[in-house]
Amino acid sequence: MTASAHALELLKVAAAAADSKAGEDLVAIDVSNPLPLADIFLIVTGRSERNVVAIAGEIEDKLIEAGYKPLRREGRAEGRWILVDFGDLVVHVFHEEERVYYSLERLWKDCPVIPIDQASARAIDESDESNTSDTTSADSAAQTSVDGVDVDLP
Repeated sequence: MTASAHALELLKVAAAAADSKAGEDLVAIDVSNPLPLADIFLIVTGRSERNVVAIAGEIEDKLIEAGYKPLRREGRAEGRWILVDFGDLVVHVFHEEERVYYSLERLWKDCPVIPIDQASARAIDESDESNTSDTTSADSAAQTSVDGVDVDLP
């Protein structure tokens, strides 16, 4: 059994959100075979309690914006290990010390790791921003005319 397309979509949104708040060492583990209740664990490291809370909050916000609701969350008050459960995706945001101590990757070492391509997620976001500005520039260039003739401006 492998992770569902729905779980992979959740992962894509969550990974981009974690990356936007300086989440480090993102690892996605396909736990669909041994666990009937979840498909993917996303493990993320934050450098401080504040960073851990910010990463978990951003992931939750972006997934809610995308139409997904969390089923439960744990650990926000302490900011050392925050778990946010979205059903098919369970996100673990650790302070770096807790990540080493609990070592979830070691516990789930028999499960396949799902590659997270943060660079392409960033490229898509940047592409969307540049396309917006390019469209605006193109529209203004098309509106520029000299003696009733449209002129392309550099």
